[in-house]
Amino acid sequence: MTDTTPNPRSVYRLLPRMGEFRTLLLGSSLRKLIRWQITGADSDLPTSFDGTWDGNPGWRSSEFPSGYPGAPVLSGRVAGLLADDLAEAGRFVPVATDGAAPADSSGPDDYVLYLVERIVDCLDTRRSSRPKKTTGEITKAVFRPEALPSHLAAFRVPEYRGGIYWNGWAVGLLTELLGDEVESRLVWSEDPSLPVHPHPWGF
Repeated sequence: MTDTTPNPRSVYRLLPRMGEFRTLLLGSSLRKLIRWQITGADSDLPTSFDGTWDGNPGWRSSEFPSGYPGAPVLSGRVAGLLADDLAEAGRFVPVATDGAAPADSSGPDDYVLYLVERIVDCLDTRRSSRPKKTTGEITKAVFRPEALPSHLAAFRVPEYRGGIYWNGWAVGLLTELLGDEVESRLVWSEDPSLPVHPHPWGF
C-alpha cells in the first residue's frame, strides 16, 4: 500500500446504503463469526459462510451487501481489486449465497467475507463511552492518534471485538469502487469540526 493516509486521520463504520440493492443475510453463519471474534481461538476460525439474499429479486445484488458490524462482505470483483490493500489486516473467507457452492472464480455469486484479524489497543477509554452490555457496541469512540493503526485498512479494538473500524483511506478506495452502494459513518476524526455520526452501529 502506498501512503494514502489522509490528513486528518479519520475512522469510519461502513454498511450498505439503503436503496434498490439486495443485501445479504448471514443467518447461523454469523454465530460462528461472533464466537471466533470473542475467543480468538484457531479452532473457532470460520472457513466458510452461508448467506441468503434479501430484497426485491429484481434488484441488483450489492457489492458490499452485509450490514453486520463485524462481518463486511465484498464481491469478488472488489476483493480482487483491493486484495493487496486489505491483506495486512485480515483474510478473505468464501461465502456461499443462497445454497450455491462458494465460487472459485469471479462471477455473480462470487462473494467473500473480510475476516479482520488485527486487534489494536488504540481506544481512549477515558473519553469513549462504555461498551453496551448486550452487544459490546461503543456509541462514542475516541482514539489515541499516536496508537491508531493508520496503515491498516480496518481493525478491531479489545473493548469491542465484534465491530470493525475502517481507516479513512480505505473508505476512500471502497467509495471510489462502489459509489452509492456503501454508506460511511464517521466515528472519529482528528478534525474536531467534522460531525461524527450519533449512532454509527445502528441501521
